[in-house]
Amino acid sequence: MITQNIYYDILLICGVIIISYTLGWISKLTRIPSVLLLIMLGVACQFSLVTYNLQLGAQVFNILQLLGIVGLIMIVLEAALDLTLTREKRPLILKAFSVAFIGLMGSCISLAYLIRYFLSYDFYISFIYAIPLSIMSSAIIIPSVNHLSESKKEFMIYESTFSDILGIMLFYFVIGTDENDTAISIIKEVSFNIGITVALSIFLSYIMILVFQKIQASARLFLLIAVLIALYATGKIFHLSSLIVILVFGLILSNYQLFFSGKLRKLIDVVALSKINKEFHLVTLESAFVVRTFFFVVFGMTLDLHSLLNIQTAIISMSLVLSLYVIRFISLRIFNKSINPEIFIAPRGLITVLLFFAIPENYLQDNFSSGILLYAILLTGMIMTVGMIGYKQEAEDVDDLQFQSLDELDKELERKKKDINDE
Repeated sequence: MITQNIYYDILLICGVIIISYTLGWISKLTRIPSVLLLIMLGVACQFSLVTYNLQLGAQVFNILQLLGIVGLIMIVLEAALDLTLTREKRPLILKAFSVAFIGLMGSCISLAYLIRYFLSYDFYISFIYAIPLSIMSSAIIIPSVNHLSESKKEFMIYESTFSDILGIMLFYFVIGTDENDTAISIIKEVSFNIGITVALSIFLSYIMILVFQKIQASARLFLLIAVLIALYATGKIFHLSSLIVILVFGLILSNYQLFFSGKLRKLIDVVALSKINKEFHLVTLESAFVVRTFFFVVFGMTLDLHSLLNIQTAIISMSLVLSLYVIRFISLRIFNKSINPEIFIAPRGLITVLLFFAIPENYLQDNFSSGILLYAILLTGMIMTVGMIGYKQEAEDVDDLQFQSLDELDKELERKKKDINDE
């Protein structure tokens, strides 16, 4: 229970879902990231509990951890389902991957040195704390970039997705290694772990798709989600990179025509898989929305707001955020001519909070203020809001519009015309 009264819990849960939908509508109108509104809702709930002399249940942090794990799985799955692998998009995908990788690693290293400087941790501990702060939130970015030009929107979707996936994998690889291991031994261990996990993931994904396309029951989608969560938990027990299972399955399901080509095409029911893909995308989208909502609201309910008043916390936070945007400017400038408004779109959100809660006890530091985490989320969210409000859509770059035939050009013009009419 969240409170000590089950009926208060029911009212609170229903009210949060209803208000969250309203906040989503407000977010689209104002371009204020919904995560900020949800955290504010959580803080309001915290004050309401105090006003009516209600106490948070002892299990609230366990609830937060459970929501975080399920949310993590849903976010990676939702992101994988959004990745369309085609030959035409290969340059865009490679560019987005490169920007995400360079930005992630550059941010991790620079933030680790800053954390080491301000808080006097050793570099390994500092690096662990730096990883969550270095990951962009696709959960915030994807619904916020619809008004951008098509090329910028696709780039941000791919980049934020790669940032999520790469950051999560890096975090679990780092905490799963011994800080005294040599670089060569870590590389060998990580490579072996990835190799085994990818091989198992591909095999299991093919089996699950072939089996589930035959199931006609109406509850098959939640059965599939239950199987994926069970595989994730089993993988964690055996110290495998479980998120790769989720990622690979999502990629194969959303791109089944690519993975079931040639003779394998005879094994699939295209109509059934197309229906499963569409329905599964809707279910993961709705589930991720509910999980994200309650995660951030419960997070807001547990926040220590007094930490925001600490001057040292504010200085450390602003230094870290400034470093993030310097690294982002460099990584974007290497590959893109125009970096507006991409330079401003770098919010921190669910993954950042979740990974902080996932730091093992033996690496936790008592003097690391939760205010740093909150400042990072608030500042990057506000910068994104200002950047998006002030952005005026530019014309597409000529270099990005390449066609092999007049038919392709006609199709592109029709699509652009449709987009304009929709707006």
